Amino acid sequence: MPVWRVLIVEDDSQTREFFAASVSHCDRLELAASMGSVAEARAWLANPEHLVNVLLVDLGLPDGSGLEVIRYARQLHPECEPLVISMFGDEDNVLASIEAGALGYIHKDSTPENVAETILEMKQGASPISPMIARRVLSKYLRMHATRLRAQVAQGMVALGNTASAMPDGQAGRDVPGPALLTGKEQEVLELIARGFSYAETARLQGISVHTVRTHIKSIYSKLAVHSKNEAVYEAVKLGLLPSYTQGQPD
Repeated sequence: MPVWRVLIVEDDSQTREFFAASVSHCDRLELAASMGSVAEARAWLANPEHLVNVLLVDLGLPDGSGLEVIRYARQLHPECEPLVISMFGDEDNVLASIEAGALGYIHKDSTPENVAETILEMKQGASPISPMIARRVLSKYLRMHATRLRAQVAQGMVALGNTASAMPDGQAGRDVPGPALLTGKEQEVLELIARGFSYAETARLQGISVHTVRTHIKSIYSKLAVHSKNEAVYEAVKLGLLPSYTQGQPD
């Protein structure tokens, strides 16, 4: 099995040591380096002899933003997967992190006891995100795209009407094939991971194995033409596949 090299960028020394200890005690992970500033991280990443698979980074660093570290890491090490663990839980910082290349976002108030397990879940295809943050991000996505979604639905209805009117006699009343929809179980799995539950938690809640959860996730990704959880949630919201998030969500 591969061993993933982890770079930790966190200015609080106790938190940094806590993360480093978790990584060091996992036989699937190797601590590449740990530091507390943007300047140190940039210097380390710029060294061509240094290899990194996972970037564990805080946003509030003493000499700048962790966003700069994420962008720089993705530029020099495209295979690196960033995971943000920060006190900042607002939508703007979360969305900026995702746009910069982060595959997960954990609020420090809900930091897992074993960060190594969270990193391994991310390397297996998950996108860890705190439930509170997931709800806020989804709420903002809904506000941003509500008008656009209504317009798309209206355009789709017009196109469907035009298609039906153009059909030969006898076929206008038949169903028009549409895009593949998620199965009931895939829908339930998607809603759980959108709320920030891990694969293991989703499996327990659904009464299925983690392997089955991964199978459902792969199917969801394929149907939505995406490659990560964040992309899947984003596309599902756009397509109206997450009805539980379309009403009554807190800002």
